[in-house]
Amino acid sequence: MEVARDGQGYFYDVHSLGNNRYDIFKDEVRVGTLQIDGKDHQHCKAIDCEIDLPLMNSIREGIILHEDVSY
Repeated sequence: MEVARDGQGYFYDVHSLGNNRYDIFKDEVRVGTLQIDGKDHQHCKAIDCEIDLPLMNSIREGIILHEDVSY
């Protein structure tokens, strides 16, 4: 998944763990886990994250968009 911040693109691999939980990888190294609230997608919980909040929100939005399109 590509996300942008300040005009730069960042690439992450996102793997679903089920139950709205996703591992996030950069260069094959896990940089965090994201738990998206199934009732309110604007709320999420970052677990062991090395990614700053603006990028994490962009990743969350990308996941939600992908999930909505896929189903």
